[in-house]
Amino acid sequence: MTPILDIKNLYKNYGSVEILKDINVAIEPGDFLVLVGPSGCGKSTLLNCIAGLEPITAGTIDIGGRDMTEVSPKDRDIAMVFQSYALYPTMSVAKNITFGMKVRGVDQATQEKKLNEVAQQLQIEPLLQRRPGQLSGGQRQRVAMGRALVRDPKLFLFDEPLSNLDAKLRVEMRSEIKKLHQNLNATMVYVTHDQIEAMTLATKIVVLKGGIVQQIGSPAEIYNKPANLFVADFMGSPAMNLIPARAKANGSGTKIEIERAGAAPLVLTDTHAKDLPEDVILGLRPEDIAEAGFRAGEDVQEADCLIDMVEPAGADTYVVSQLGGKQVTARLHAETNARSGETLPLAFDLSKVSYFAPESGKRLN
Repeated sequence: MTPILDIKNLYKNYGSVEILKDINVAIEPGDFLVLVGPSGCGKSTLLNCIAGLEPITAGTIDIGGRDMTEVSPKDRDIAMVFQSYALYPTMSVAKNITFGMKVRGVDQATQEKKLNEVAQQLQIEPLLQRRPGQLSGGQRQRVAMGRALVRDPKLFLFDEPLSNLDAKLRVEMRSEIKKLHQNLNATMVYVTHDQIEAMTLATKIVVLKGGIVQQIGSPAEIYNKPANLFVADFMGSPAMNLIPARAKANGSGTKIEIERAGAAPLVLTDTHAKDLPEDVILGLRPEDIAEAGFRAGEDVQEADCLIDMVEPAGADTYVVSQLGGKQVTARLHAETNARSGETLPLAFDLSKVSYFAPESGKRLN
C-alpha cells in the first residue's frame, strides 16, 4: 500500500540554525499520527512543512503518492485545525464552515448538504446562526473542526487544537476527535506536547526532541519499550522510574544492585537479563512496582522499602521511596496501609523492566 504521507530525509533550517534534522516518517490511510515532544522540539514546524506553510530545506514530502515540495498549501488536499481556531468573527458559524467551499466554487446545494452532515456529526446544529464571539472555547473548536471536515481532504492536520481548553473540556474534546477518526476512517496528523493526549489518540507516535526523532511506534511500543532515557522520562504520567544500578552476571541471570541510603543495597535477580554493562539505569513504570502479595509471577521480586511519602489519588495511592539516590514512585491500590516513615514490602515486576546505558541513554534490552 502506498503511504498517504511519506516524509523522507527532511531538514528545515532557519539561516544556520537546524530546526528539523533528517526526519523520516510514513503513515498509511486511516492512521492517526501524533507528533509529541517538549516546547521548541520542532513538532509544529514539521506540521507546517507538511501543510506547505513552511518551505523545507532538504528532503521530500509526498501526500497520496505525489511530491508536494513545490505545491502550494491550497493544492495539497489537506485541512488544518489551528490552536487559535482562526474563525472569521463577523460571519455566522454556518458561513465560517461553508466559506472555503464557496471560495472554491462548490454549488449551494452541496454546501448545504455538507454543512448539515457536519453540524449533525459535531452536534452544533443549534449554533449555526451564531457568531464566534457568542460561543464558548469548546464550541469554537467544534466549528473549526467542522470547517476542516467539509473539505473531505486526504489529510487532517491539527496543531495543538485543545491547548486553550480547560482540563474537563479537553478530555471531552479528545473523545470527540477519537470518535471522529473512527467514524470517518480519516488520516490525521496531530501535534501536542501532552503525552496523555498522544497515548489516547494515536495509532502511531513520533517523539521529537531538538528537531530529532527519538522514537516512532505504536502507543504500546513507546510506553513499554522506550528507545532511550528521554522517551522513558517524557512518556507516561507519573514518569517511568529511572534508577541507577549495578549489574553483575551470575549463574541464574543477572544480579541488579541498587544503593539505599542508610541501609544495605537492594538486590534483585533478573533471570532474563544478559550482557548488561556494570553501570545501568533500571527503568520501571510506577504500576510495575506494587504492594507485596498483589502481584504474582516468576519475575516478581519483593523487597522491604522505606516509604518517604504517601500521595492518595482517588483510585490509586502513590508511594515514594528513595532508591539509588532517586525518588522512586510505586502505584498502589487505594486501600493500602502504607505510612510515610514506615517500611513496606514492595513487589518489583522484572518482566516489565527496561535497561538503559547511563552515558548514551540508549535502551539495552
